[in-house]
Amino acid sequence: MTRDEFNAFCQSLPVTTHVVQWGGADVWKVGGKVFAIGGWTKGHTIGITFKVSDIAYEVLKERPGLRPAPYLASRGMKWIQHYDAPGLDDASLRDHLAESHKIVSRGLTKKMQRELNLYQE
Repeated sequence: MTRDEFNAFCQSLPVTTHVVQWGGADVWKVGGKVFAIGGWTKGHTIGITFKVSDIAYEVLKERPGLRPAPYLASRGMKWIQHYDAPGLDDASLRDHLAESHKIVSRGLTKKMQRELNLYQE
């Protein structure tokens, strides 16, 4: 996944906002909360960081090209960074980014979820 593809996909998710911060990283938010960060590259692989469930964290953290996200995971948060090959294929990466968006959206207050018309069940 290229940086442009990463940004286009994140933009396609419901009610997202984009800022560039932390040394030029593309930071994607929903309801003001970060769900994905994309930035520097190692070779041809863009560094992409996203929030995951507890189970996904345990499965993904040991896979080649993936690691617990620096800074975030060291503080007990369940974030994974895709940083090198082989990592995840583009379809799996899109699935994890969409799931990160859902996890963060569901963590918003019910009032904000209603205001943004997000994932109401």
